[in-house]
Amino acid sequence: MSRGPTEPNPLEQWLSQIDWNQTNWKGGLFSIAFVVGVLLIFWGAMTSYYTVQPEGQAVVKRFGRVVAIKPPGLHFKLPFGIDQQKFVPTARVLKHEFGFRTVAESREARTDYRKSPTHQSESLMLTGDLKVVDVEWVVQYRVDNPDKYLHRVRDIDQTIRDTSEAVMRRIVGNSLGSDVLTVKRVQIASAAKTEIQEILDSFDMGITIGTVEMQDVTPPNPVKPAFNEVNQAEQEKEQMINEAEKRRNQMVPRATGEAKQVLETAEGYRAQRVNRAMGEASRFAAIVEEYRGSPEVTRRRLYLEMIDEVLPTLGRVIVTEQGQVGPIPLLNLDGGVPPTAGGR
Repeated sequence: MSRGPTEPNPLEQWLSQIDWNQTNWKGGLFSIAFVVGVLLIFWGAMTSYYTVQPEGQAVVKRFGRVVAIKPPGLHFKLPFGIDQQKFVPTARVLKHEFGFRTVAESREARTDYRKSPTHQSESLMLTGDLKVVDVEWVVQYRVDNPDKYLHRVRDIDQTIRDTSEAVMRRIVGNSLGSDVLTVKRVQIASAAKTEIQEILDSFDMGITIGTVEMQDVTPPNPVKPAFNEVNQAEQEKEQMINEAEKRRNQMVPRATGEAKQVLETAEGYRAQRVNRAMGEASRFAAIVEEYRGSPEVTRRRLYLEMIDEVLPTLGRVIVTEQGQVGPIPLLNLDGGVPPTAGGR
């Protein structure tokens, strides 16, 4: 509803009734200004300093632009939210767990591990020979450049997790299931670390991968009994192979040594017989040569040598004469053994 042309404005009436020279009104304005000033000073004092914890650094931004990176300690900044700081744990080793999560009940209690179906979906992988394995691993990293860490990638943790899982699945998918479960775990972890670092460096995230550790690699729960039986059979097979190898290592050197011994004995016997035959032939040739020069002397010498060689092997020699009672010992070659009758 519109007012008439002569009707006064209520606001103008209220202002015309105020006495601007009154002392109470001026005192109220002064009090309000004083309170506002004190609040501004208090707010400015409270927002003009900050403390950086010992295990990291602070990235200071002014209107969204990075102006400084401060080390641990007490520092000052422009108040009223002009400068803002963001703490980054550069001295702390950060980690991401895959396939499980660490659960600490309290500070003094021991650390427990939890594995839920959601976590298992991270760890179930298909190997190159179409086997399913449950791989649990941990990626540890440190922040080298806080500025890049905060501003190069929007979701840092998810980027690291997605990259690590993609790399691990690719490496496991190119490996045999038996190798992943047994002898190739160290090689897989080393290759994953190198590849994850290369990908994150391409993102310029300012972090360094410390270690990639294969926490546990097992077959899925439904096939664990069958897998354990296969492992037991393989262990028994390896044990039998090792025992057979041990037996072979024992028998082959022994047989080889015995064969060498027989060969060396035969070689020695052959050399002995050949040398003896050669010596006899040389001796016979020498005797023939002597016999041609002095036959009578040589014949007698050969006879005496034969007698000297044969008689010691005859034993007791007894000569008897007809008509006598007792035997007469001709050669006492037995060294005092009494003679017996009926001898030769």
